[in-house]
Amino acid sequence: MIVKLAYGKTGLVVDLDDALNVTVIEPKFVPGLPDPRAALRDALRAPIQMPPLRDWVQSSDRVGIVFSDITRPTPNHLLLPAVLDEIAHVPRENITLFNALGTHRADTDAELRGMLGDALVDQYRIVQNNAFDPNTQVCLGTSAHGHEIWLNREFVECDAKIVTGFIEPHFFAGFSGGGKGIMPGMAGQRTVLGNHDAGLIGHPQSTWAVTKGNPIWEEIHEVALKVPRTLLLNVTLNKDKQITAAFAGDLLAAHAAGSAFVRETVMVPVPHPFDIVITTNSGYPLDLNLYQAVKGMSAAALVVREGGAIIVAADCWDGIPDHGLYGQLLREASSPRQLLETINAPGFLKQDQWQAQIQALIQLKADVYVRSDNLSDQQIQSAMLKSSPKIEDTLSKLVVQYGQDARICVLPEGPQTIPFICS
Repeated sequence: MIVKLAYGKTGLVVDLDDALNVTVIEPKFVPGLPDPRAALRDALRAPIQMPPLRDWVQSSDRVGIVFSDITRPTPNHLLLPAVLDEIAHVPRENITLFNALGTHRADTDAELRGMLGDALVDQYRIVQNNAFDPNTQVCLGTSAHGHEIWLNREFVECDAKIVTGFIEPHFFAGFSGGGKGIMPGMAGQRTVLGNHDAGLIGHPQSTWAVTKGNPIWEEIHEVALKVPRTLLLNVTLNKDKQITAAFAGDLLAAHAAGSAFVRETVMVPVPHPFDIVITTNSGYPLDLNLYQAVKGMSAAALVVREGGAIIVAADCWDGIPDHGLYGQLLREASSPRQLLETINAPGFLKQDQWQAQIQALIQLKADVYVRSDNLSDQQIQSAMLKSSPKIEDTLSKLVVQYGQDARICVLPEGPQTIPFICS
């Protein structure tokens, strides 16, 4: 059986023995829209529960447009021009493009040009959110969970805000898109750390495809709604990164409509857990580093059995990465269990602990192997994971361990598929 995994820019082909008990699970394929530019225009001219964008924005407004960073496959080169076309009556000097980095590193000039195109980079002012500089932030009070709400001051002071992005399943926020463009996108580190603390990450409702009752999703949108005059433009994508639908309008209503659309395509029932799950992190740019690849591990963990094995294929051209504290947290831990004890200790709060926490929880359930062209065996082992130079060889060894009848699942698109066990 030949299966092509979403991996980097080119994919990764694996050849699985036809004698094995293999189930391939993929989301329902939705073809790309024949005219995505027209779809974006139509969405902005008839937004959900809001007036048309061109009527909603006044020529005198200071306008802030939020866009996703390099870690997301959002078609910024289509979304931003669509927005700018509808607000052509606003002087260019009144418009600022905000890069919603959250606590990620700043994008390079080359990355910005690759995402937006030279024209937008050369013609518009771009502000990359710096979550680590309190001088760029303003406090808007505290959330219901008692977390301080710090957001980018320039963004908050804009008269009109347009938040762009794309909606996909998210391993602890339910779905991406929506208010995530504001929090964590435009938030300060203190606010992100609060929302991603050990208690909320460990909450049973902080998981894939859950919004209502999910404390992380609810706080994200509580924070986002603190910002007045906001319009959302989110899209959905297929595995070819083509736009399949566009949703614009009220932050909550438009995101709910988009999330419902995604839920119909990605939720796949399975009758039983699997001994072995082969997964990915959905290819470029989502599999840029090991930190992001935890999402692919998490999708597999939904259907792997206790004591089973997960093999994740991720290109990791950005490494572990070197920036942030994820790699450091893993290197300093003696075991996944000890790492969890550290993270759950009273008063412990560090950047990237959420990703390390979720990885450790997965490792308590199953062994995790990593197939990557850009990570050495030493790097993988320093992250408390096992190296898989060739998936077919790793699988053969695991079949010897679990038996010839071992149940094997393949998620070629990784976290673009949300499998769940239905009894």
